[in-house]
Amino acid sequence: MTQSSDLTWTLDGITVEGTIVCPDGEGPFPAVVLVAGSGPTDRDWCTPLLPGSNGSARLLAEAFADAGIASLRYDKRASGAHAMENAETLLGKVSMQSHLDELVAAVTMLSRQDHVDSSRIFGLGHSEGALHVLHHATTTQDVPFAGIVLAGPPGRPIQAVLLSQLGLQVAQDPDGPELMAKVREAAARYAAGQPMDPDPNLPDSVKMVLFGFEAPANLPFARELWTESAGDSLVKVRIPALILIGAKDAQVDMDADGVPLQEAAEGMTNVTFAFPANANHVFKEDLRTPSETAASPGSGYNEPGTRLDPESLETILTWLSGAGA
Repeated sequence: MTQSSDLTWTLDGITVEGTIVCPDGEGPFPAVVLVAGSGPTDRDWCTPLLPGSNGSARLLAEAFADAGIASLRYDKRASGAHAMENAETLLGKVSMQSHLDELVAAVTMLSRQDHVDSSRIFGLGHSEGALHVLHHATTTQDVPFAGIVLAGPPGRPIQAVLLSQLGLQVAQDPDGPELMAKVREAAARYAAGQPMDPDPNLPDSVKMVLFGFEAPANLPFARELWTESAGDSLVKVRIPALILIGAKDAQVDMDADGVPLQEAAEGMTNVTFAFPANANHVFKEDLRTPSETAASPGSGYNEPGTRLDPESLETILTWLSGAGA
């Protein structure tokens, strides 16, 4: 039996909302802070951009509680139910540091719970969230992590990951190669500090992604993110770290991203890698062929009936146990 409750705290005048899930009993329990990925992804790892409300973070929290581990997941101030009303306050203030501030505040809140062992708090960051977990782990904090899990971390600069993802998207179009050349031109302008100015003939969905990097609400964060990869911070990690990239992940690639991370971690005995065979980007089980997955990368992420990939969950739980959870 598990216990779930919502809680709030204030950061820079904005109320942050989260959900804590605990095993039955008094504790104190080891705990995990779950950090969502990019965009308007909420505490459950659901987003208005994809159908469904069966988010992986909620499923992970429930599985952790069953294993005797507490967890806290939270809505970033630019996501969740109050994202629109927070937007004006956050305009021009969203940055790598602001994301780290959110995570630090969440860890502090978790550490103050009577049933949590503050010396055994772990960070689990998904996709972009892995970067924020890494920043926490490689800076001095009042409540340090005992270990970190990086789920689907970008091993290449975000610019390269984005181009790869958009390449899969435009590949479905008969004019794919020509369209991709126009995407690369826009990205090159942005990298040079100029406006994206994407070609009007690009699909609206692609233009929306490109314009998102220039939106005032996403700056200066988007430009900071553009050149960063998980490998930049991974080399400075001194605590136990688990890196997972699913073989069915159509957004972060186990080779293109995994190999650079393995190279960055060469000789680091505190870093463990796992590449679960049937895990997609949100670590749901995906039994389709690789080509089917690539053709429809977001399919089934949060839809009813989708379940966590068993191999991924077992890997995380086993690693947490070995790391002291």
